[in-house]
Amino acid sequence: MDTDEGTPVRIDAWIWSVRLTKTRSLAAAACKAGHVRLNGERAKPAQTVKPGDEVRLRYEGRERIVVVRRLVRKRVGPPVAVECFVDNSPPPPPREAVAPAGVRDRGAGRPTKRERRDMEQLRGR
Repeated sequence: MDTDEGTPVRIDAWIWSVRLTKTRSLAAAACKAGHVRLNGERAKPAQTVKPGDEVRLRYEGRERIVVVRRLVRKRVGPPVAVECFVDNSPPPPPREAVAPAGVRDRGAGRPTKRERRDMEQLRGR
């Protein structure tokens, strides 16, 4: 484990190393798109984090709110990653709340325009 208590760590690298995103490039893209906030302010990918900072990340349809506990540079395993932050995120919505996708009979062909519109309306698009 590569902990650097005195050395600054980039926010995109920290988000990736504690497994909040799958890749570092996704973490950097989230920062550039404005989906990451550091202590209430929009964070750029190269911005540094320190212990005690609050990081808000909107990723994969949910908001994660974490407080930095420990700085890590390299990606660590899940048991170690959980020790690096305090998770204050709201619980994810239950799976039953998500509308199921329209199921078509096998061999029924492509949906008609009306069927496609009905399916999109069910999905809430």
